[in-house]
Amino acid sequence: MSQGTALERKMKRQPGAWSWKNSFIHLFPIPALAVYALFIVYPIAAAFSYSLYDWKGLQKGDFIGIGNFVKLFTVEPFNGLFWNAFGHNWYYFALEMIVQNGIAFALAYIIFSKVKGAELFKIAYFLPRLLSVIVVGFLWKLMLNPNYGLVNVTLKKLGLDTWTRPWLGDPETALTSIVLANCWFGIGFSVLIFLAGLQSISQEVLEAARIDGVRGFRMIRSMIVPMMMQSVVIITVFTFIHAFEAFELVYAMQGSQGEPYHSTDTLAVFFYRIAFGGSTGDSVAIGLGSALAVVLFFIIATLSALFMFYVRKKEMDH
Repeated sequence: MSQGTALERKMKRQPGAWSWKNSFIHLFPIPALAVYALFIVYPIAAAFSYSLYDWKGLQKGDFIGIGNFVKLFTVEPFNGLFWNAFGHNWYYFALEMIVQNGIAFALAYIIFSKVKGAELFKIAYFLPRLLSVIVVGFLWKLMLNPNYGLVNVTLKKLGLDTWTRPWLGDPETALTSIVLANCWFGIGFSVLIFLAGLQSISQEVLEAARIDGVRGFRMIRSMIVPMMMQSVVIITVFTFIHAFEAFELVYAMQGSQGEPYHSTDTLAVFFYRIAFGGSTGDSVAIGLGSALAVVLFFIIATLSALFMFYVRKKEMDH
């Protein structure tokens, strides 16, 4: 109370000085806002602007409104390739959620249960994340080689010759192989997120539940998962964004054409091929590529916002 009174007296004595300091504090966010506007807002606005023009190579042509969007969704082969890549992105997301995050939750729960060597396991799971995505793609491309790759050699040694196949050359297995390689790469990050959520749960609450006879899967379903919902939301949104931005690993393992036969094409790879030209000398279409970038931005932003809104609403209902 005495400090407040002294502060009020000081403000009355020096109103000009206080006002200047107060205004100066509000200038601190300006550098951060300038960087955000330059590297986030400007590229998005530029992509939206470019999508409204007809481009002749790198030369901006006439204003055509939504012509590039209409072409993307109605003209072959663009519309067929778009929906093909869109379906692959959803498959990417679903498989990551089931395999990567399912295994990551199980590993985090085992570590949380005070298993011996828990710190060593955390380091071991996170080590692949330290590698470059390009290096990961190269290593898995070697291991999945149909002739001398580790996967087929191991299957032959186990007497499972009928299971061997050209994993990246078969349209039925190529995308699945890439997603599973990505799961190996990203599982350590998911383990850390789930572990942070588990460690935030009150031990007293869990002990009280055990005394009441709640154990095993029932404990996980009815107690642990609801109390670590923030971690589940974070990893779900992160996985969704990552799946719809999937580019580096696909490019490293299958190139810009989404080989074989566009079976590994994603929206980001499709965008790269349109905007910058593919490895087979495709023509550059900046307007069409910008239209695809805008569509991809709205897909990720809209679905992420809807998911966050749904989760918040469920939390408020509970």
